[in-house]
Amino acid sequence: MRYLHTMVRVKDLDASLHFYKTVFGLDEIRRIENEKGRFTLVFLAARDDVGAAERNQAPCLELTYNWDTEDYTGGRNFGHLAYEVDNIYDLCQHLQDSGITINRPPREGRMAFIRSPDGISIELLQKGESLPVAEPWASMPNTGAW
Repeated sequence: MRYLHTMVRVKDLDASLHFYKTVFGLDEIRRIENEKGRFTLVFLAARDDVGAAERNQAPCLELTYNWDTEDYTGGRNFGHLAYEVDNIYDLCQHLQDSGITINRPPREGRMAFIRSPDGISIELLQKGESLPVAEPWASMPNTGAW
């Protein structure tokens, strides 16, 4: 397992980028614009981590800007921790066998979400390509929120 990024939702992308890049000194290493999902993701890395982060070898800060903005209350501006795993199905089965609820199952063999005992959302991402779609995950419904 490898730590990937921490996601923070931002209300004003320009103001946030000014803070994180200009004032705080992080560098933008990747940006994803998703018109269908109506969001922008900006990945930032500390200057000493830029090269490694560009090769996915150092964790990043992910700024998530939802185009249909909202006021984030109750900690919704902090999104989740993310970890890359060798086999998402095996890990989800182990977690489930240990009493952990799989809030968002890995239906497509790529991504799942669980929560810590303190309610912190944790994203699990399959290392490399998605695994073939498999049961029971493919038909498992979401549980709660992530």
